[in-house]
Formats: sequence, structure tokens, C-alpha cells
Amino acid sequence: MEIETKESVVESVGPDGVSGVQPSPFLKWAGGKSRLLEQYEPWWPEEFERYHEPFLGGGAVFFRLRPEEAALSDVNGRLVDTWRAVRDSLPEVLERLAGHRERHGRTYFYRARQRFNAGRGVSPVERAALMIYLNKTCFNGLYRENGRGEFNVPIGSYRDPRIFDVGHLRAVSRVLQGVEIRVSGFESVVDRAEAGDLVYFDPPYVPLSATSAFTGYHASGFGMDLQHRLARVYAELDRRGCRVMLSNSDVPAVRELYAGWRIIGIRAGRSISCKSSRRGSVGEVLVRNW
Repeated sequence: MEIETKESVVESVGPDGVSGVQPSPFLKWAGGKSRLLEQYEPWWPEEFERYHEPFLGGGAVFFRLRPEEAALSDVNGRLVDTWRAVRDSLPEVLERLAGHRERHGRTYFYRARQRFNAGRGVSPVERAALMIYLNKTCFNGLYRENGRGEFNVPIGSYRDPRIFDVGHLRAVSRVLQGVEIRVSGFESVVDRAEAGDLVYFDPPYVPLSATSAFTGYHASGFGMDLQHRLARVYAELDRRGCRVMLSNSDVPAVRELYAGWRIIGIRAGRSISCKSSRRGSVGEVLVRNW
């Protein structure tokens, strides 16, 4: 299906374009939970009020739960802009994605990456389309920023990458209508969450070893000082009467931080590493306060 203009995008999809299409993550994100949803299924509360997810990433849990009311947030402004653009300006995003698909190649990829990292002169819609394009064509679908906050992942070796799916993105856009999406750190959830709400934390994990850390989703990183601050936020939400669930690696530091709550062991496949020797099954935990 060729898409050349904004008008042709709307016409080609039509009013029933999302029939039978289930919304799911439209970005690949390190630490994404799509493969773990079946293991998580027994542990969600049967009922809750508003849903909060302060480490948004690819949003796999949000798409599975499909809450009636939701507040999604992340510290990565580019990521949040992309979610907002898919929610609010999808025809314009699709128009730009069609152009990226037509021009895709090695030289074009690096020009697009440079444009994505540019400060001024790049609209939120343009940056969102660049984000999706780069995510679908970069090495291993990895999002990583250097110390200057620049996306620096090289091009992947895909023969014919599927840069976008119109029906799927329309399904995503529809389920995002009415959802609050903001740029903010995890601690701001304390200002919004109330008794009866469900808060799910999926932070960058505590590393399994000194050489296995990856916290490059954002230039500021996520060290143990932030892990301790997160545990304090968890405790505050618990005192408030929220339902709180957190995922992290199964290491002594995590079990110590959350020793007062129920800890559930999970086996997870790890596939984001560039080295095959670092992939495989690893231990993770779910921590819940009920």
C-alpha cells in the first residue's frame, strides 16, 4: 500500500481500519515486557481505579491491561513526544513515515539520525516519525543515548524492515485517546496517585553483575541512588493505599530494598544485548504490596 499524502493515509485506512487489530507496543524498547505478560497475568489486581506507569518505554503492560483511566510518563522527552504524536497527530506521523520508508538506506539512516538529534527546527511530529523509523531500522531495535543526550545506535542489517503498520498504529492511537502522557520523573507519581489506583514501576534494572549494566535509555542513567529513591516512593504509595507492582532483576540488593513486600520470582529471556553470549534466561522479580 503506497502512502504519499496526508489525505491518502486517511482514505486508505478508512473508518474501520482498526477492526480486529489489537494495540500493542509500536516501539522496541530495552527491558520491554511483551514476552513476560503471560507470567505477569496472575498477579495483577482484579480491580483498581486509575493506572499509572512512570517508566513508559514500549508500554506492553498498558496495552495488555487496557485501563479505563491511565497516566503514562517517562523522563525521556523524545519517547513521550512520540507517544503523544501517535495519539494526537497520527495522519501527519504516517505521512512522514511513508517518506522514510521510500528513502531508507544507509546514507539516509545516518542523515535521519543526525536530524533526530538536532535541537531546534524539528517539530514533535517530525521527531516522532524519526523515532519510529530509527527504532525499526537501527541495530537490534536498541534505543541508547550518549552522555550528550544523542541517540547513537548504528544502522541494523535488515533486508526489508517493516517501518510501520497503518492498521496497528491506528489501533494504538485509538486506545490512547483520553490517556494522560507526560514527561516527568518517577517521583512525580506521588503527586497524582490516590488510594485504589494501580502503579506499575518498570525501572532500568539493577545490573546482575558489574559488567552487565545497561541504563542508556536516557543520558542521565539510573544508578543505585535512584533505586533507593524509587523504593521510598514505593513505600509512600503503599502507605497511601495504592496497589503497587514493580519489576526488577533478581539480585540481593533488590530483595533487600523490597523485603517488606511480596516478592515473586520470574524467569525472563534477555535478547537486547549485542553479544549472543549475554542473551538467555535470567532471574527477575515482581514486587507487589498486596
